[in-house]
Amino acid sequence: MGKKKEEKNTEAQETKVQTETEANQEPVEETQDKNAEELKKAQDALAAQKDSYLRLAAEYDNYRKRTQAEKLSIYDDATAKAVEQLLPVADSLDMALMNMGDAPDEFKKGLELVKNQLVASLAKLKVEVFGEIGEEFNPEIHNAISTAENAELGKNTISQVFQKGYKIGNRVIRHAMVQVANCD
Repeated sequence: MGKKKEEKNTEAQETKVQTETEANQEPVEETQDKNAEELKKAQDALAAQKDSYLRLAAEYDNYRKRTQAEKLSIYDDATAKAVEQLLPVADSLDMALMNMGDAPDEFKKGLELVKNQLVASLAKLKVEVFGEIGEEFNPEIHNAISTAENAELGKNTISQVFQKGYKIGNRVIRHAMVQVANCD
């Protein structure tokens, strides 16, 4: 009987240990599940923050580029407006040079120097003068006032310039007023 009692005691202890082990395993599994969920939430939050950071960085980069382009545009606009105010002076110098008649050569040279100095100053501002006799007519930068037949010039060629044109880059400040030869 002593052996039977020991066996029952041993069985009871084994059952007790097994029950305790199963009871301990459930909280461990629950804890692991909770930890896995918390880890997943933390990883999702990190991914969301990373995405938010990348979007913010891209927005800032776009903002920086846009403001740089606006700054250049404002500079070009201001330059164009300032040059536009100087164009009557350039036109007056051109008219004076064309109508010098029998004025002294020193006076003509002086006016030419002033005109060249004005053109050089405009060139420093990246202003181009266009509208010369012999150029091909371009309706985007020239304004045709009249047409004429001229055997010496080719088709759609400028035969006379009434007023020169000015532009900065691709932006026309003032169209050239011209006469076009040999139009269709």
